Parts: sequence; structure tokens; C-alpha cells
Amino acid sequence: MSSTLEFIPPLIDGVSASKVFLPNVVVANTVFDYLCQHFPHIQIQEWQQRFEDQLIYAADGSKLQLNSPYTPNSHIFYYRFLAHEIHVPFQHEILFENDDLLVVDKPHFLTMTPTGQYVQETLLVRLKKQTGYADLTPIHRLDRETAGVVLFCKRAESRGVYQQLFADRKVQKTYHAIAAYHLELKLPQTLQLHLEKGTPFYTMQVNTEKPSNTETWIELLDHNQEYAKYLLKPKTGKQHQLRVHLNYLGIPILHDSFYPTVVHKADEDFSHPLQLLAKEIHFIDPISHTQMSFSSNYELTL
Repeated sequence: MSSTLEFIPPLIDGVSASKVFLPNVVVANTVFDYLCQHFPHIQIQEWQQRFEDQLIYAADGSKLQLNSPYTPNSHIFYYRFLAHEIHVPFQHEILFENDDLLVVDKPHFLTMTPTGQYVQETLLVRLKKQTGYADLTPIHRLDRETAGVVLFCKRAESRGVYQQLFADRKVQKTYHAIAAYHLELKLPQTLQLHLEKGTPFYTMQVNTEKPSNTETWIELLDHNQEYAKYLLKPKTGKQHQLRVHLNYLGIPILHDSFYPTVVHKADEDFSHPLQLLAKEIHFIDPISHTQMSFSSNYELTL
């Protein structure tokens, strides 16, 4: 009796393969035809190039050609590369590593995971390329504009217990931010607001008519009369929460290109990083049951 091992696609230049199922209810003669139909936003020439570069694999690990026939109820793997990416000239630092975790200090301007115009120039792909850990996955996320401590899980088997820590709000995160100094602002304070999708779609807005779904503790660390350094402890983790909360108080974070108004910057403009830093993270490890504390080596200065 023979057993067949499932093909596990390799990491190529730090990039993991994407898996696509080929359904039965499709009219396509070749895999190439189907991919062009299924991903209309990707140019035909790009799929042609991926086949020519031998970046499309069948489920058994064989490399597919432009004329490879469509086989319903099977799956394929493909790799995503971009012909041109803007290089992000800032480096991450690995702060800690054990069997399950990789704790990383993320620089400003580096996107967490492949999306849109970034593949190689993302933290996840850089880390996979550096470490060779194919199953590496971020447990939580930071905006492209935000720097600081972020956690990755090395093993698929332990990913769920770490993600559950965040879902259960058992992770304490401390941020630093630079924003305008307002003498009349009563601090420290706990701010609770209802955040929902705004316009444009990639922003968030406050709805004062609805019960709060976000909470942040805010205190003043230092100031020079014009600007202040604030300590922020979010209890919830909504998109852009800290940026929207400080903007609501009339002290938008320095160099914020979304709040109070969207300002479009050139992708290669790395001047004026958002003055928001994920400074510290604390939690009890669900596997070792020990207290874990990590701090960014970055500092925001007035």
C-alpha cells in the first residue's frame, strides 16, 4: 500500500504560495484561462509571466504551463511577485524568539503583509526571507505608518492560542504619540467612542449617536508648550483607534495623513513619519504561562 505525501510549496524569495481551488462549474480550457477569469484585476500579461517564470504549481508539485488543461475539483498554487516595488529604506529588528514566537520592532512605512503594491517590501516577506519560517504569521497588526513592537507566530499549531489572547483582550499594549499640547485638556482620561467606517472607505469616523465600542486611556508624559508626548493604552483594538481618538480631542497625531483630513503623499515620500509608536506589550504566555514583556527600541522625541 503506497501513501502519497501532500505537496508543500516552498518559500520563494520569502514569498509563500497562494492556493486556489478549481471548481466544477467553470468554463475554462486551461488553468491560465481560469486564472484570467477569476482574477480580472490582474493583467493577462502578468499571468503569462508567472507561467513563464514557472511560478504556477499543480497540487502534486508539478509546474504548470500556459497550455496546462483545466482540471475541476483540484487546486493549484501560485506565487505573487511585482515587477517594480518601491524600496522601503528602513530595517526591522528581531527583539525575541522562542519555539513559537517572533517579536519584532517594525519601522515606520513598512506594510505588515503583502497587499496591493507591496510584496517583497513587507515585514512578513522580509522576515520569511531572513528566517526561512514558512508558517510565520502575524498575530496582530500595526498600520503601515506606525512603528513598534509586533508579534508573529512561527508554528501553525500554536497560532490560535495567541490570537485568542488578543480576542480576549488579555494583551496590554502601550503606545507613545506626539501631538499638539493643549493646556485645557483634562488628562489623564479614559476616552470611549463609537467608531465605524468613514469616507473614504479606508478611514474611520466617530458616531456620537451609538454606544461606545472603543476605549483608550490617555495621559500626558511631557510637553514643550507647543507639542506633547502622550501615553496611550487602548483597551480595544479598532482600526485607526488611537489616531481617531486623539483627533477627536483636537490633538491629531503629528504627521497623520488621514486625520483630520486625508492628504495624499507620494509612495516614495518617507519624510515626516506618523508620530505613533507601539512602545510596549505585556501578556501571560498561554503555552509557558510566564509573564512576557517587550519594549521597542524606537523613541519619539519632542
